[in-house]
Amino acid sequence: MMRYLIQFSYDGSHFNGFQRLKDYDSVQKSLEDALSILNKSEVLIKGAGRTDVGVHANGQCAHFDLNIEIPAERLKTALNSIVHPYIHIVECRKVSDDFHARFSVKRKKYAYKIWCGEYDPKKFDYYLMYDKKFDVDKATECACLFLGKHDFHNFVSGSRDNYDMEIEDIEIVENGEEVDIVFTGKSFYRYMVRNLVGAILDYNEGKCDIALLKKMLEEKNFDYQLSCATAKGLYLEGVYYGR
Repeated sequence: MMRYLIQFSYDGSHFNGFQRLKDYDSVQKSLEDALSILNKSEVLIKGAGRTDVGVHANGQCAHFDLNIEIPAERLKTALNSIVHPYIHIVECRKVSDDFHARFSVKRKKYAYKIWCGEYDPKKFDYYLMYDKKFDVDKATECACLFLGKHDFHNFVSGSRDNYDMEIEDIEIVENGEEVDIVFTGKSFYRYMVRNLVGAILDYNEGKCDIALLKKMLEEKNFDYQLSCATAKGLYLEGVYYGR
């Protein structure tokens, strides 16, 4: 039995999310079907994390075991010949039997892409189309509140035993009419990045203030909901296993 790790990208607009679904196309199902053909028996993959419907990836990772040994570069080529055109294997390598694509993660990076220019239908599935003025200084002021370790219960969908998480870095990058908000941390809970982006945009538009945002982060018994940004602007940019 050989264990492999793949890094891959995908266009989330063509799938019903990452997780395997019985009656719908998903990224996981597409990869498992392709690997099962190559392995001549069922293969299940373990992803570094799940992405929701419409979310894209440039650096998703997953591991799996094969009954047969295939050189990593040949396996990459064979997989790409089956899963194209909406999934692409960027890298494939052998890993130790105790490696786990999810539990071995040291940090993840997500980017949220906002288009502030004239409406472009070709960008609709890949950006949040934003028709208001985006103030980078104001957005940065808001984003700085989220840095470090906080209780993010007001920025997560669903119930958890613990909402504590540490965000290592948030970078806001302007490139012409595109704005990217890039988050780095060990893990992110469901809808968390989209809710944080929604809060930044609400603050940008004057719909909330710093005092409210601090209260949402600091008071465990205070529940408040701000906007949740659409899925299609979100990208899993990278999964990192080494410090």
